[in-house]
Amino acid sequence: MNELGRCVTQALRRGWFPLVLCCVWQNVAAAQYTVSPTAISLDRPEAAQQVFVSETTGTAQVDRTRQVEYISGDPSVFSVDATGLVHPIHDGAATLTVRYRDTVQTIPVTVTGLTAPVPVSFRYEVQPLLTKSRCNAGGCHGKAEGQNGFKLSLFGFDDEADYDAIVNEGRGRRLDRASPGESLLFVKGAALLPHGGGSKIERTGPQAALLLRWLHEGSPYESPADQPVVRIEVEPADLVLLPLATQQLRVTAIDATGRRHCVTREAEYVSNAPSIIATTPRGLLEATEVPGEAAILVRYLDQVTTCRVARPRPESIGTRPAVHNFIDQHVGDKLVRLGIPVSEPIDDSVFLRRVSLDTIGTLPTAEEARRFLADTAPDKRARLVESLLNRPEYADYWAMKWADILRADKIRITTQGAVGMTRWLRTQFAANRPYDEFAREILTAQGSIQAESPAGFFKALETPEATARSVSQLFLGARIECAQCHHHPSERWSQDDYAGLVGFFTGTAFKPLPNGTEALAVKAGTDHKHPRTGLPVPARALGATDASFEIVHDRRQVFAAWMTAPDNPYFAKAIVNRLWAHYFGRGLVEPIDDLRATNPATNEPLFEALAAHLREVRYDLKAFTRTLLTSQTYQLSSAANDGNVDDMQNFSHARPKAMPAEVLLDGLCQVTEVAEKFNGWPEGYRSIQVWDNRMPSYFFRIFGRPVRASVCECERSNEPSITQALHLLNSPEINEKLSHKRGLARRLAASNKSTDEVLDELYLTTLSRLPTSEERVLLREAFPPAGQDRRAAVEDVLWSVLNTKEFLFIQ
Repeated sequence: MNELGRCVTQALRRGWFPLVLCCVWQNVAAAQYTVSPTAISLDRPEAAQQVFVSETTGTAQVDRTRQVEYISGDPSVFSVDATGLVHPIHDGAATLTVRYRDTVQTIPVTVTGLTAPVPVSFRYEVQPLLTKSRCNAGGCHGKAEGQNGFKLSLFGFDDEADYDAIVNEGRGRRLDRASPGESLLFVKGAALLPHGGGSKIERTGPQAALLLRWLHEGSPYESPADQPVVRIEVEPADLVLLPLATQQLRVTAIDATGRRHCVTREAEYVSNAPSIIATTPRGLLEATEVPGEAAILVRYLDQVTTCRVARPRPESIGTRPAVHNFIDQHVGDKLVRLGIPVSEPIDDSVFLRRVSLDTIGTLPTAEEARRFLADTAPDKRARLVESLLNRPEYADYWAMKWADILRADKIRITTQGAVGMTRWLRTQFAANRPYDEFAREILTAQGSIQAESPAGFFKALETPEATARSVSQLFLGARIECAQCHHHPSERWSQDDYAGLVGFFTGTAFKPLPNGTEALAVKAGTDHKHPRTGLPVPARALGATDASFEIVHDRRQVFAAWMTAPDNPYFAKAIVNRLWAHYFGRGLVEPIDDLRATNPATNEPLFEALAAHLREVRYDLKAFTRTLLTSQTYQLSSAANDGNVDDMQNFSHARPKAMPAEVLLDGLCQVTEVAEKFNGWPEGYRSIQVWDNRMPSYFFRIFGRPVRASVCECERSNEPSITQALHLLNSPEINEKLSHKRGLARRLAASNKSTDEVLDELYLTTLSRLPTSEERVLLREAFPPAGQDRRAAVEDVLWSVLNTKEFLFIQ
């Protein structure tokens, strides 16, 4: 069977009828084949060049690299394998013939430098070999204590230390100068001797040849030809793959002189969504049957780049939500491109409950539900959003959330400090303080820790290093803690960048006050020392030049000005992603505080548009939230259809979210009409108003309330568990609320309401909707005949509803 036959047979078997048309069309349409590079030059024995062959038909581009025939014009000069990788054999010149169907193309190949090759460089050739082989990974010799007495820097960030460990440590026992091929470094790596890590290099492969040549040359640290690599390029950088299709990547390194050389074989490849696109060590991408997008991290030495891959659903036609604003336009563009249909819009009851819980952390009352459901005005949803944003619960809820990530821990910043910071936060959200001003005041806070101010934030962090790491993660979405010990493995930040950032926060100190409290004071800061060399590093923001402090005393003011500047590339995106994740259940970037070029957003145009919109509204968080909540994308159902059930990143349907611990407890108290009794607090306070993060509460503990030990929102656990389910089903505390003499169940049971009216009240109170006809028929059976005590029946029905997924989740 020919290639067309195999394509059609596979597509018909799987039901991919559009793919059948695609295969047939590609066979009959005029096709163009592209072979690159157009010329190959190999200048050392271990060099290699990946040939890339693609077929373009109309707007579709298909990889043919591993399907064409390669012929070496002179096998004594170079060889080429079936994957299109060209290897030098002897100095000389010849041609490479690439044949596909009836098309033949030739490429000139020049081989030099094999007769008198330049010495192998440890820094630029052996070090990438160790990284590619995972010898310096965290699970091997790169971990903090090393492995079996041999320690390398993680991912090869410290060339000099690694060279010393290999060449000089242990009296040079890892190298055999008399018989280089017997060196421990080689025989262990090739598993010629027992090795706990197994075989890391092929005994006769190009890696072994490179290592052996380096050993025979005397193991030099550098080579006269050394030039630092300044960037790498990956081809293609953006592509679309059909189900089960493959794509060969090619990676090129560019050094300081502009020299380009292929490092496809030496580079590392990591997919952020292997369930969609998997990778091989040779840079071959393999699409699965799951639609979506993936970003492929490509790393070589200290350089990183990404390849974006879309995997559309070929058997579906993508649809878009109705366009209420620019959010829907961008989401729809992506869904159409991927062939993913959207779910249906939600009805009024689901919208009321979802937007209330998301915005103010509070359930709608039965009366609010009746009023909203009866409203026929076309703008009622927009008016509801506006009213929620102006309710006092909005400030309570968001003050609680920010107290978590600002670490308002009463043990670290004292009870008075936790109270003061919570009150300050509530004031900011009630007044709708612009976010840039809000952040600037936090970063430049000073004065009493116990006052109504954010000064306690610095007390919770204590050291300049912890402050720099936390500020970067919280306000910039940049996790730089890796750069404290080594070059960031998936970002450009180095130890210099880490030390430079810390330098902004060395000018703070805590002074005791006469009343026994403390105050945050500002002093002359100093440049922070490099973690490894111990030399001072001039303070500088991420990606910026050295800072100047000539006209300011507080170094933090310079950093705050840089951070909140309109052209800052991180600040707006960090809060945009945080808010989007809260309302939509998943960030455009995940984790939400790990924004980097190698972890791109699932919808980059949308991300850019949202950041621009936040700047346009002058960091007005309520205005920005209003845009999110009035989009049709936010108002899509969580009920997936056959075309989008496996879409987890493109917002074709809503993602059900578990209620936070405080919101759930408040909801249980509200619907049962029995307030929670917090130790030492007046009755009637709600969980979202309680500043005491250390209050003993079994409910808070099992439902994941954070203890405020980190600025990461991941500290809050919303994952459902068996313990949670058993507590809701059986706990005496919840049963007491259900049967309380002044509770909802007792009140309804004793009222003159009919069975249907009681059911209406229960459903409106808990789910913001009326029961369906099927639910009415089923639940009526739980009630006794008229005139008999129906208290148990009402309690049972309420208990049943409270344990449904519809109540426990924000649908």
